[in-house]
Amino acid sequence: MSLDEDARWLEWVTKQFESIAGDDKEIDIDEFKTALKVKESFFAERFFALFDSDGSSSISLDELLEALDLLIHGSETDKLKFLFQVYDVDGRCSKHTQDYIVSVSSSCSFINSSCCLFAGSGSIDPDELRTVLKSCLRESAISLPEEKLDDLTLALFESADKDNSGAITFEELKAELENFPEVMENLTISAANWLKPPESDQKKRHAPRYLTRAYWHNNSRKLLFLCLYACLSLLLFIGAVLQHRQGGAWYMVAKGCGQCLNFNCTFVMVLMLRRCLTWLRATWVVRVLPLDQNILLHQIVGYAILCYTLVHTTAHIFNFVQLSHSSEFSLWEYLLTTRPGIGWVKGTASVTGVVLQVVICLMVLCSSTFVRRSGHFEVFYWSHLSYVWVWSLLMVHCANFWKWFVVPGLLFLLEKIVGIAVSRMGGLYIVEVNLLPSKVTHLVIKRPQFFHFKPGDYVYINIPVIAKYEWHPFTISSAPEQSDSLWLHIRSMGQWTNRLYEYFRQPESQTVSPKRLATSLRNRRQLLRAQVSAKFGENHRFCNIKCYVDGPFGTPTRQIFASEHAVLIGAGIGITPFASILQSIMYRYRRRKQNCPSCNYSWCENIKDSEMKLRKVDFIWINRDQKSFEWFVSLLTKLEMDQADEEPEGRFLEMHMYMTSALSKNDMKAIGLQMALDLLAKKEKRDSITGLRTRTQPGRPEWGKVFQKVSEEKKGKVHVFYCGSPALAKVIKAQCEHFGFNFYKENF
Repeated sequence: MSLDEDARWLEWVTKQFESIAGDDKEIDIDEFKTALKVKESFFAERFFALFDSDGSSSISLDELLEALDLLIHGSETDKLKFLFQVYDVDGRCSKHTQDYIVSVSSSCSFINSSCCLFAGSGSIDPDELRTVLKSCLRESAISLPEEKLDDLTLALFESADKDNSGAITFEELKAELENFPEVMENLTISAANWLKPPESDQKKRHAPRYLTRAYWHNNSRKLLFLCLYACLSLLLFIGAVLQHRQGGAWYMVAKGCGQCLNFNCTFVMVLMLRRCLTWLRATWVVRVLPLDQNILLHQIVGYAILCYTLVHTTAHIFNFVQLSHSSEFSLWEYLLTTRPGIGWVKGTASVTGVVLQVVICLMVLCSSTFVRRSGHFEVFYWSHLSYVWVWSLLMVHCANFWKWFVVPGLLFLLEKIVGIAVSRMGGLYIVEVNLLPSKVTHLVIKRPQFFHFKPGDYVYINIPVIAKYEWHPFTISSAPEQSDSLWLHIRSMGQWTNRLYEYFRQPESQTVSPKRLATSLRNRRQLLRAQVSAKFGENHRFCNIKCYVDGPFGTPTRQIFASEHAVLIGAGIGITPFASILQSIMYRYRRRKQNCPSCNYSWCENIKDSEMKLRKVDFIWINRDQKSFEWFVSLLTKLEMDQADEEPEGRFLEMHMYMTSALSKNDMKAIGLQMALDLLAKKEKRDSITGLRTRTQPGRPEWGKVFQKVSEEKKGKVHVFYCGSPALAKVIKAQCEHFGFNFYKENF
């Protein structure tokens, strides 16, 4: 570090120390735990004892600076000495041990001064290591059986104890860590980030993302479409202004915005003609128009409508102010009555205009992200149905609106009729329910013969016993090749989804019926189902509940089979469209699989065909906690088994699992655990967290490194498909633009 950076760091640490130390200018153990924000007190106590070099049960500013100088600026060896003392749990310290630790610690005054106060036996035995690993598990929010903890302990201990002495010395720990170079790159304590000064904003300034060549190349269809949309709106505005130039400036502005509203209030409906858009996805039009971004365009047009209405209303108010000075009617009569006779239906233009302004403002407000994502989807759903009133009022408000509305309106009506007919055709029933961790409801619906869909498609579902009139969209998580059933995985995030989960969590109720034989038969069937369900557990049940399904509707993921190298990224329950896609890919993969009749060797030929051009698939699943992996672990296990044999050009499908609550490999509180997990995974050929062969990585993906590796594989044009939180989508999209990958985000 330079002198300026060092002075800045010293000033920052002093400031942070004063904010938590209080009037006594000392940090006690409770204040230390609060500042570190560690989940497991074991590490807080061990770190505190090492920081407290004089054994006074409190940390002074000088002691803190000396310790942090080691952890932030120290060499790898210095940090390893600190780590060794944390792991050496027992408190007895012989004279020989003190001499040993002082000899290896002579390069660091901090360790030298604290070794006699906190040094252990100078070696780590299996019980000490088990205690540390148990605390590591708690710190990373990982739950494993005691037997698995024993296996982890023995795996790490046997690997590190080179001389089979029954204890791990500092030199042996150092040698073991050298087998994990990625760990040693940045060994630190992540919880101590509060003591690192914020990054100075002196980085090289880059051109804004929207001005880069990569951005314009990857968003060319959307940008061209928006340019055409803006030009058409401008032409409509200018045409209306010129047509009414005799009415004054405010009147001209009002008419110009009114003409744009005629167009936008019908175009906003065209963008949501789901069946038409699904059909267009199968044509050449998808290569010209941004059909995959219809939701974004729908939102843009919605905001444009709000802006046009505000300007339209404001211009009319100023025009009415001018008219009120030269006529017998007041401003309020112009605005709120029919007396001036403005409008083609009994002078109702002003009144309907005020009502329209209020309704449109409420629709936009209730469509905001904070409403939809805060568990109040029903507010968005019911307020959005007021589009019927908006169109009806526009018919009365404007004499020419029907000319714009007639063709899109007929298409919209036809879609609704077809939707009602499809949803009511045949009897659909939920036949099986699984309640999964994190309040996820897995519905198994008996699939009708006429129902055909593509991987990644979604449907609208209505379950009358939950809500008679509500329809909600969910991605189909089963493959099209699965002909007998339809899967939906539904995360409880709002009122309707919570009611659904709670409904199936309650015990099955017995229905009272006057028909004795029918009741007896039903009871027998329920008893049989209960016996079968008992084998699976209380969170699994068979049922026969009526439901209605409208769809399927296409999504951007339909492009996957036209790509050569696909990267599928699911965050949390965002895995659902990829569950369907992965199953479908593997069905097709099996059809390509070849077997040698003499030696039983099997392989998959890398053949491009009209049905599937894929040469490589990378699947990345990011979860917050361990339980979430249980949603699809059985499916992922089957996919791994399908690829048990080596491929001529490497694995066709590679899976990458990330658990964000787990501490990273270079964190001192997790390094031992991650080493043990790696060693045991190599030994057992399966991951201890998920049971998969794929090792679960701690923390979040480093997207730059992930995409760099994908780019170096050179398997063809890369298409990245994402489903998950919008915040992460922005990060991934920016990286895709940097590497020149096509990016598709699941929207419906």
